[in-house]
Amino acid sequence: MPYKNIIVEQKSELGFIQINRPKLRNALDLETLLEIEKALDEWKSYQNLHVVIFTGAGKKSFAAGADMKELNKRTMIEALQPNMTATFRKIEEYDKPTIAAINGFALGGGLELALACDIRVASLNAKMGLPEVGLGIIPGAGGTQRLSRIIGKGKAMELILTGEIITAEEAKNIGLVSAAVPQTELMAKAKEYAQKISVKGPLALRLAKAAVNRGADLEMATALYLEKLSQTILMESKDKLEGTQAFLEKRQPQFKGK
Repeated sequence: MPYKNIIVEQKSELGFIQINRPKLRNALDLETLLEIEKALDEWKSYQNLHVVIFTGAGKKSFAAGADMKELNKRTMIEALQPNMTATFRKIEEYDKPTIAAINGFALGGGLELALACDIRVASLNAKMGLPEVGLGIIPGAGGTQRLSRIIGKGKAMELILTGEIITAEEAKNIGLVSAAVPQTELMAKAKEYAQKISVKGPLALRLAKAAVNRGADLEMATALYLEKLSQTILMESKDKLEGTQAFLEKRQPQFKGK
């Protein structure tokens, strides 16, 4: 289906969602969020699509956050609606791994989108931050929760309370992104991670994501039980038989996601 604010492509086993509002620094308005959800829903049944990569149009911005005109008019009741929070939760819980290729500014909701992805890589010109306190509000689409889980409470508190905007190299040093590379190499780096993932067992990837994401919110004993149940399910899968047999036969496995 045609999209107004995003560019959607599938190339082999990889899906690409590019936020395409460069004149507005790829700001995330409600229409854009709904388009992202539609693209993800359409791809859910694509068995040959293994990884989704998010990026922004142009060379300056990944996503600069919420559309300020929308934000300026937003009321308390409207703020209670899930909107951006729901979209990012869908990305976080998506059954295919996701990668954020941060090609420029990732501020506010833009960084929160990246935080919802499984892996983040950034170009060296990228700048990241949650500057909401400077607007008299707080990060409201997962930033206060996901950032602390990824980089630790102390550093997350510092970045949120100061609203500091950091470089890609600083983000790499604190574990916010996995790699910081020249912009010309960004998509190649994102594809490198995607290709490493795409040859792994689809069921294993799905349950590994669930174990990590759900387990982070549980006390240790329950989290370990969740992990054990996930492993138990995989023991009866055809992918497990194929993976172990391929290892014994010294060949690449041919996973079917069953």
